Amino acid sequence: MTIQEILKTYWNHDTFRPMQEDIIQSVLLGHDTLALLPTGGGKSVCFQVPAMAKDGICIVVSPLIALMKDQVENLRAKGIEAVSIVSGMNKREVDLALDDCIYKEIKFLYLSPERLLSELVRERIKYMKVNLFAVDEAHCISQWGYDFRPSYLHIADLRELHPDVPVLALTATATGEVRVDIQDKLLFKKALVFQKSFERKNISYVVQYEENKPRKMLDIAVGVKGSGIVYVRSRKECAEIAKFYNDNGIKADYYHAGLTSDERSKKQESWKNNRTCIMVATNAFGMGIDKPDVRFVIHKDLPESLETYYQEAGRAGRDEHKAYAVLLYNNGDRMKQEKMFALSFPAVDEIKLVYHQLSNYYQVAYGAGEGVSFDLDLGDFCAKYKLDVIKTLNALKFLEQNEYLSFSESVFLPSRFRFEVLNEQLYNFQIQNQGWDAFIKTLLRSYGGAFENYVRLKEFDLSRRAHMSVQQVIEGLKQLQEYNILSYLPQNDQPQVTYLKPRQQPNNLYINKQYIEQRKATYLKKMEAVFAYCTHKKCRSQLLLTYFDEPNSDKCDICDVCLDEKRKRNATEVFDDVTNEIAQLLSIGPLELDSLITSIKSGIEKERLDAVRRLLDAGKIKFNGEKYYL
Repeated sequence: MTIQEILKTYWNHDTFRPMQEDIIQSVLLGHDTLALLPTGGGKSVCFQVPAMAKDGICIVVSPLIALMKDQVENLRAKGIEAVSIVSGMNKREVDLALDDCIYKEIKFLYLSPERLLSELVRERIKYMKVNLFAVDEAHCISQWGYDFRPSYLHIADLRELHPDVPVLALTATATGEVRVDIQDKLLFKKALVFQKSFERKNISYVVQYEENKPRKMLDIAVGVKGSGIVYVRSRKECAEIAKFYNDNGIKADYYHAGLTSDERSKKQESWKNNRTCIMVATNAFGMGIDKPDVRFVIHKDLPESLETYYQEAGRAGRDEHKAYAVLLYNNGDRMKQEKMFALSFPAVDEIKLVYHQLSNYYQVAYGAGEGVSFDLDLGDFCAKYKLDVIKTLNALKFLEQNEYLSFSESVFLPSRFRFEVLNEQLYNFQIQNQGWDAFIKTLLRSYGGAFENYVRLKEFDLSRRAHMSVQQVIEGLKQLQEYNILSYLPQNDQPQVTYLKPRQQPNNLYINKQYIEQRKATYLKKMEAVFAYCTHKKCRSQLLLTYFDEPNSDKCDICDVCLDEKRKRNATEVFDDVTNEIAQLLSIGPLELDSLITSIKSGIEKERLDAVRRLLDAGKIKFNGEKYYL
């Protein structure tokens, strides 16, 4: 099939969006390619279509576990074989998935970057027929980027395994410095960048200084007709603000990474079909969601960087009609950001302490633990050792940078199971253990493919079919696991910690202080850019475009600063016109106020009265108690 036929067959689109076809052709010609497409520009099609056009498998590296899972489900719904390997999967699951990529017709393997540290994964990739390496959120590879992930640096190792396979790096946001760094770190054979302007002519960017943020958020939802997104920092706030909207007669829902896959799908579907007007969400919402008619995006809190802000605000107005991106700001926000900055860079001794307390928490002995994963109840861990949660999170990220462990923030993984015996052995077990026969038959009828792979399981559904309580189902699965009949992985939404090296002795634990200082300087620079965006009285669009190395852009004429300038300019022109009329009228003779005001043709009554008062204060006209005169 041609790429146009693939697009029509699987995505039901007749034509590519701007620049997509050029990027795809570049990849098909075997060129390393960097593609900068704004949010909603259709980045995934740029690697999915060429991968479908070639024999073999495309390996996609992405840090966004929720997005990976969504894309795999979407591809499978189209009849395209795809698998993902993420944190939370056990070694056997990973083993089976990698085998499928070698021996079956799998077209896409999605990997979190931390998985590239695994010798098992790298060894298996060596035997795959790879047609393309796609690096999503490619800015994460640059230490100058806003979301640097050290594990991204290992993507270059894949090139040694398949030196002739091209790399497609994709991002929605990257400064000039980061663009150069991406190509360097991914060992591009020659520079090749496709870049669309970051300008969004239909979005009116607004920064509103506001103490009562909920009231303003309600005013915006009432004043701007259509659907919207409200971004907040915490999961707790998501539910609270959604309730606030609903209590005020506006249909709203909430979304964050802690929800189950089914819950997320239902909420997304309701919002996309306009049954829900507003989605209140953390930054987990929006990736891969292409809803064209979002009329407003509100940020209740300051974003960490302008890259983050541009990406999230850019989910408004993809249909090219007028939309609003509103950032609410007050002095307390600056103090919060500065406090967050202080907590984001723990001292070297604090990082080392977290490492050893974590190892004690899991009872990992010195020299042990390599390759072992643990669920992390962050609240419990911090409470036990009296640690600050934010500082601990950041300590874990620095330990990840030095490759002592990997840390993945929480994402929901459903329950899974797989039979560990052959069909005949299972049958014999049922004959010998009649008490288990009905339960196992229900499993077999309900879930196909469980002899080859782990399959998703819903304990509640199974309990209804087996006429058991949910707890009885869970206990039954655990017992069958103890008999080595099956492997059962209960659902999980805890963050995961994986030891990449054996536990180190205190004197062998090296933390790169220079790297911390470097990250600190980058963070500070990005934080100051956000403050400047909020406080400078310059066209908001120009400020954003200058940040993304487009310094010669025109004013947008629709942001709050441009509109304010326009109002002032209009007010000045009106004042001049009214003043000239007053001078002409009073040159004929004195007039009472009512006669003077009704005789003026320019402006409205308020503007005419204001002009009279200002001229009187300036001594340019006089008043004798009855009439005004020159």
